[in-house]
Amino acid sequence: MGGHARQEMNNPPRLRQDAYLHIDAALLVIDKPAGLLSVPGRGLDKADCLAARAQAEFPDALIVHRLDMDTSGLLLMARGLDAQRRMSRAFAERRVEKRYVALVAGRMPPPRAEWGTVDLPLVCDWPNRPLQKVDAESGKPSVTRWRVLDYDAEREATRVELMPVTGRSHQLRVHMRELGHPMLGDPLYAPPAVRARASRLLLHASVLRFSHPEQGRAMVFESAPPF
Repeated sequence: MGGHARQEMNNPPRLRQDAYLHIDAALLVIDKPAGLLSVPGRGLDKADCLAARAQAEFPDALIVHRLDMDTSGLLLMARGLDAQRRMSRAFAERRVEKRYVALVAGRMPPPRAEWGTVDLPLVCDWPNRPLQKVDAESGKPSVTRWRVLDYDAEREATRVELMPVTGRSHQLRVHMRELGHPMLGDPLYAPPAVRARASRLLLHASVLRFSHPEQGRAMVFESAPPF
């Protein structure tokens, strides 16, 4: 078993070619499938990940940001240290716009303005890690903008668009749960009945908007959610 795991780590499966939405000398934009880690986890059994699969074809590809294993959608990788530094700085300075689509339980009333805002500080729930929790005293500032797209009466679920202002772990999932509308299929934060309503977490990174690190031109990528 150990030898098999080592072989998989040295020869990771390849990403489907249509997963690459953009390839140039500085960047890769990849449509990540749900259920695949962004970066390696602890242990040989968690070596397979999007980063390893991309690096098998593009050895200079470096991670810039991550998506949860259960989340699908757009993920950007930089090619080379200079592009990685530039894009990491763009993320840190909030010059990269990320949008997500999720299906949440129940009918979610739209905000009074076009976009509502959730401003609840988050911290790791250490005894129950990797869970995160709201903590007004020791939590890090965590802000999410959200709006209602439509209501699916048949599924008794609301389709929402989410725009994280900050990038805390599990931020979108916790913030929707705190509003009383956990995401369908969420194995960590949804009650069992809501978790059972989908075979996967219904959260998808649908839009990335940023400036190219070398050419400076505006780049916009979109990926329709598969749910």
